[in-house]
Amino acid sequence: MASPRGYCAGVERAVDTVEKALDLYGPPVYVRKQIVHNLHVVRDLEARGAVFVDEETEVPEGATVVFSAHGVAPSVHANAAARQLNTIDATCPLVTKVHNEAKRFAGQGLTIFLIGHAGHEEVVGTMGEAPDAIVLVQTVEDVALLPEPRSEQLAYLTQTTLSVDETTDIIAALQARFPTIVGPPKDDICYATTNRQAAVKSLAREVDLVLVIGSANSSNSQRRVDVTRDLGVSAHLIDDESQILDSWLDGVETVGITSGASAPEWLVERVVDWFRERGVEEVAEHHLIEENVHFALPRGVREAQGTAT
Repeated sequence: MASPRGYCAGVERAVDTVEKALDLYGPPVYVRKQIVHNLHVVRDLEARGAVFVDEETEVPEGATVVFSAHGVAPSVHANAAARQLNTIDATCPLVTKVHNEAKRFAGQGLTIFLIGHAGHEEVVGTMGEAPDAIVLVQTVEDVALLPEPRSEQLAYLTQTTLSVDETTDIIAALQARFPTIVGPPKDDICYATTNRQAAVKSLAREVDLVLVIGSANSSNSQRRVDVTRDLGVSAHLIDDESQILDSWLDGVETVGITSGASAPEWLVERVVDWFRERGVEEVAEHHLIEENVHFALPRGVREAQGTAT
């Protein structure tokens, strides 16, 4: 089992935020989009009274709504204010950092190349901060196809959950084509993405197969599959143990397990139990990096908790 794996500080904060909001205000508490990209987490919160909607305009006027960890555009905040919603912003602080960088670069008149995946909620939210200044770049090939910018005042930013290696290649291509381009003071890819990709790379060198526990819409989980396959090791993304195919295990002696940043540890335990029921006796941690990052709950929740007590 890769270590670190599973919940990052931003996901833990977001899930805790919805749970605390349900305790404070009672159901229903509305959540715009999936609070984190994991089907099991969403179902558990729905069972407790959370109602997931696609847009803030679907939330009844005056109700409580939580914005997901992936962040939202300023227009979403404006719509929520117009509907007099009690908003709780569970955006990961590391995503907020990218939003602030986008506003700063745009305010300085720079054209921003945002490295990310079209349609991903984090990308939609970041582009909403400066829609006229941001151009999306998804691949190294995209760089050669970019139109000539109006000036040499250029910057790049990245989605926080990308493949570290792929992003490095895209940044290098941007720097080669646009020598004056500048980046953020600190890498945008979050610590958890970097650490978990490093952990699974280390793990992959010692196993025959890697199972990544996470939902299909989880970018960081998908990237973990990609980096493993890039090393020539078989890898599959699974929501839970029910999706494991016996054929994957043909000729396999050692299986590596990791989990996406949105996947709770009890899903890992279920997968391990699945293997134990089939005779596996040795289960070990493959430890690489120690993590001790923690983010405080959103101010509105902390203040409401203080009032409630």
